[in-house]
Amino acid sequence: MQSIPTDLDTLLSRDGAARALTAAGYVTSPATLATKATRGCGPAYRIYGKRAIYRWGDLIAWAETRTAPARHSTSEIMKISSDKRAR
Repeated sequence: MQSIPTDLDTLLSRDGAARALTAAGYVTSPATLATKATRGCGPAYRIYGKRAIYRWGDLIAWAETRTAPARHSTSEIMKISSDKRAR
């Protein structure tokens, strides 16, 4: 099992980034990161030579923005949806 980096400045290859995100509970594939890089909706990355490298802190921040808020019940989502429709 891939370990989760403890230093937010750790640099990871695209494969390493996908493995570390998955180990942290954010299941992600290298292909997903590549697709999101071409579409501009993925985590920040840098280019080193011909390879993309990702900073662990940027990966976690990106994953957290894609995560829904904590809930206590499935009925909470129904309330949020109805509140949005009332606007």
